[in-house]
Amino acid sequence: MNPIGNFLNLPPELTDPAAARYAILPVPYEGTVCYMPGTAAGPAAIIDASAQVERFDEELLADLTAAGIATYPPVAAAASPAQQMDRVYEAAGKVLGEGKFLLTLGGEHSISAPLVRAARERFGELSVLQLDAHADLRDSYGGTGLSHACVMRRVMEVAPRLCQVGIRNVSLEEFQSCPRQVKNFITPRIIEDDPNWIDRALALLGEKVYLTIDIDVFDPSYVPGTGTPEPGGLNWRQVTSLLRRLCTQRQLVSADIVEVAPVQGTHVSEFLAARLAYKIIAYTQIR
Repeated sequence: MNPIGNFLNLPPELTDPAAARYAILPVPYEGTVCYMPGTAAGPAAIIDASAQVERFDEELLADLTAAGIATYPPVAAAASPAQQMDRVYEAAGKVLGEGKFLLTLGGEHSISAPLVRAARERFGELSVLQLDAHADLRDSYGGTGLSHACVMRRVMEVAPRLCQVGIRNVSLEEFQSCPRQVKNFITPRIIEDDPNWIDRALALLGEKVYLTIDIDVFDPSYVPGTGTPEPGGLNWRQVTSLLRRLCTQRQLVSADIVEVAPVQGTHVSEFLAARLAYKIIAYTQIR
């Protein structure tokens, strides 16, 4: 039995790993957090909140759970960031090798690098869509290149074609060392000013796409429960409109949602993340 339950609280016939098309992989890791802690509690909180999400999607007018959604046991914490990345890579490779669509729930953003590596080995050449408030392009931070602040730099070593949406916090180091990426940022201001911003994002992507969503891409008024909230973020409609277009015009092969840090006394952040996860599952079935 999974110690943290199953996504959407589905009945056993829809959660059998042998038959399910989708796999939820919890990774409750926060080894390099540098501001507010709590992301280790994110996966369990999201799965718990998902029990309150309606299986009938109000946008698509359908129940999209019949394909099956299996929730796998959490990836155990390791003694070092390098060991943790190896564990995530091995767990992801196993699930992807079973032919499932892997949706990983973090945990801190550093876990995306081994997830992309596993997806790259499974699907071949990939592009990556990052939804995030932060560029995460540092080469090293806090004494390690495996920090959450370096994750997209590590991702680009495996999959250099990267589209970054929602970025509104970038360091001087990132600005100077990654000018091509900075030039192509699709910032909240661009989203507000350019009615064709989704076309602009999709043009930066190839056919096969890995999606990573740092929950702080949303404005903190939508998601207060994250370790490094940034003002001026995206709203629900902007994010879901992008994801629907992505899933209908590209092949989304795998995804993650990271950096949910539950706040005592409110469940807004984890519930939004749970609904977002189900939106991804739903949208990948309408292409």
